[in-house]
Amino acid sequence: MAHHNKPKFNLFKNIGYALSGAKIVLKGETSFKIQLFVIAVIGTVLLFLNLTTLTKLVLFFSTWLILIAEAFNSAVERVVDLVTKEYAPLAKEAKDIGSFGVLLTFLFIASVWGVTLYLEFR
Repeated sequence: MAHHNKPKFNLFKNIGYALSGAKIVLKGETSFKIQLFVIAVIGTVLLFLNLTTLTKLVLFFSTWLILIAEAFNSAVERVVDLVTKEYAPLAKEAKDIGSFGVLLTFLFIASVWGVTLYLEFR
């Protein structure tokens, strides 16, 4: 059974949707803006550390995972808010699970950094 409400794939439109999402997150999500700022600072500091280029790239790009997790978490929060404005246990659980995903991502990044820097400086 074909889905008639699904538009055909269009690369330029899809890029436009993604840029629209980026604009929404940058405009309305304080935690995303803070994380982006921290990543910019980290990237700048990494330039001056005595590490291999590969190590710097691994560390820098691993930090982007938090932005990805935060974007998905923001999407979950919006969907939940669309479904109900009232308190609902499942709505709270959905938001809490999204936040847990962000925390897991942060812990993963911290582990990557910890192991990588340990191996570099041992």
